[in-house]
Amino acid sequence: MYFNFFISSIVGIVTILLLAFGLLQWFHVPAGNFLDWVIGGASFWWLLVIVTVPWNVHFQAKEVLAEAAQSTEKGIPVDGKQVKYVQLLAKRSLWLAVALHLFSAIGLYTLAATGISAVGYISSGAALLLTILRPAIRAYEYLYARLTMISQEWKYPREDIFELRNRFLELEQKVQSLEEQLNPEQAYSLPATQQRFAEETRKEVSRILANLEELRATNQTEHERLAREARTAIAQLSTDGQFLDHVREIIRFFKTA
Repeated sequence: MYFNFFISSIVGIVTILLLAFGLLQWFHVPAGNFLDWVIGGASFWWLLVIVTVPWNVHFQAKEVLAEAAQSTEKGIPVDGKQVKYVQLLAKRSLWLAVALHLFSAIGLYTLAATGISAVGYISSGAALLLTILRPAIRAYEYLYARLTMISQEWKYPREDIFELRNRFLELEQKVQSLEEQLNPEQAYSLPATQQRFAEETRKEVSRILANLEELRATNQTEHERLAREARTAIAQLSTDGQFLDHVREIIRFFKTA
């Protein structure tokens, strides 16, 4: 992101300088030495782009430290190593920003004092002015960000957000568990279990039907056997009855004789 900003800022400043210097030369307006324009453009780019980066890093680190302090107060775990790293980064970026301003002012003043370009006086003064102005602007942005963060903290407390995140994680785990249970490709999912149960039920029903058919056939066979035995018994009784009748006739014959 910063690399693209650097490239675009360089291209933009060079284009503006060339167009402005070319138009002034075209209309024969005294524009001074081209070297002054180059030094002025380079100084402007240096003070606008390069020197502002450490200030941005410093106040961004301060915002991170403020958020870490709030998290610690609320009992939310924070990595101590990361906090120490951000603290070190905030200190070093502050010293780097001040050093860049001072070295820029000294370097630009040296350009003007040695007679290379009178623009150095203005640029060195701008560098010293930005030493106060730039952190003041960034401090205002930092205070605005802190007030916004405090307002958001009151509207959406971190405890609620932390609890909401935990609930969301729980719901996500439950949804994942349901997906696994409803996935037919899983061996122990509900569809697979129901399919196995249905297959076992069909096999059991088929076995019961086969047993029932076997019992029906056995019952039919037994009924037929009993019917045959009954008919045989009845026929035997008829034969025995006839034999008894013959015996009675013989006894009666002997009595009458």
